[in-house]
Amino acid sequence: MNHLKDKIEEYRKTFDEDAARVKDEKSLQEVRNLYLSRKRGYLTLLFEKLKTLKPEERPEVGKSLNGLKNYIQGRLQNLREEMAGPEETLKKVDLTLPGRKRYWGSPHPIHLFQQEIENIFLGMGFSIEEGPEIETDYYNFEALNFPPHHPARDDWDTLYISDDLLLRTHTSPVQIRVMEKRKPPIRIINPGKVFRKESPDPTHLPMFYQVEGLVVDHGISFAHLKGTLEYFLKTLFSEKIKIRFRPSFFPFTEPSAEVDIECTVCTGKSKECRVCGGGGWVEILGAGMVDPQVFKNVNIDPEKYSGYAFGLGVDRTAMFAYQIPDMRYFYENDLRFIRQFALK
Repeated sequence: MNHLKDKIEEYRKTFDEDAARVKDEKSLQEVRNLYLSRKRGYLTLLFEKLKTLKPEERPEVGKSLNGLKNYIQGRLQNLREEMAGPEETLKKVDLTLPGRKRYWGSPHPIHLFQQEIENIFLGMGFSIEEGPEIETDYYNFEALNFPPHHPARDDWDTLYISDDLLLRTHTSPVQIRVMEKRKPPIRIINPGKVFRKESPDPTHLPMFYQVEGLVVDHGISFAHLKGTLEYFLKTLFSEKIKIRFRPSFFPFTEPSAEVDIECTVCTGKSKECRVCGGGGWVEILGAGMVDPQVFKNVNIDPEKYSGYAFGLGVDRTAMFAYQIPDMRYFYENDLRFIRQFALK
């Protein structure tokens, strides 16, 4: 065993001396044959002698021998590359391949678009509030005036964790939590993830982002709501964007309205548009005046105060702003798509 260890160290030193004398391909091949030849190479003979050792001695010596072999092979490869010169190296490179570019990371386009929405409302004097994504039935439904028989409370629309806990279906519970802790005037937006039992399609996903807003003060009217939303949408899209308000119903607002914008993908010119269905309009917002019962649920006197609330889906709105025909593109992790939104 000791004899083989000594030989390994001896061959390591002699190899370094022989390698230092290599000047051309011929001398390189001679050194390689001397140490690695299959029949009479120094290392080949040492591997043969390894078999004569006791089983418990072989692992230690074998490890040293393999280390020497790897060292010799690596050094010979380096010598070959050094002698090849730049012309030989270029022959091994495919100059037709595209260059390698290192891409910098950037925020996801949904987060970038959400920040854009937040900045518009911050400029109008709103503050940002957040809340838990796992909510109780009380905050998600009951406090917002959803009756027990309302379809939104059914198992096929809402993702329940237990009888009383669920994944929030909107960010409106944040508004209840804020009104419980703070008295008017209130002017907030509450962005975040929401969850619903949806079948994925170009405009629906089971998880998406939402931004809702709430204003409560003396003398707040529907005119304030309409002016705020028109300013917001024209700032977000374009001064020339067409906007319409349609009467609607929500349990927590009365009167209520749906807010539509002209389809930014087909501008109402395609009957086969997957986004607007050929109608030329896309629902972008739900809004209305806060129902007096909601104020009573949080101990705010509806005789003294009034307010409005609104909500929009960030993902769907981003589709229209960027003229993207399918919401699922945002979550397919295709870097060719994501990198289009990288910060410059």
